[in-house]
Amino acid sequence: MRKIVLVAAAAAGALTLAACSEGTEDAAEATAEEAMADAEANMDAMGEATDEAVDEAAAAVDEAGDAVEAAGDEVAAEAEEATSGM
Repeated sequence: MRKIVLVAAAAAGALTLAACSEGTEDAAEATAEEAMADAEANMDAMGEATDEAVDEAAAAVDEAGDAVEAAGDEVAAEAEEATSGM
């Protein structure tokens, strides 16, 4: 009789561990999926931020180029004025 009780207890323990392992496996899978979704969202946000930074840098370069061009035109005009007055 004791052997039957011990076998039944061992079987119940094994079933408990199996059920616990399945729950743990499901939780781990859900956690991995959430981590991948978070990583993807972060990559998208980083890509958008990079695109915005590139656009801002391009605008700044264009503005600087316009300023250099205007300064060059001003210098050329002053040089022409100085040479025509001679």
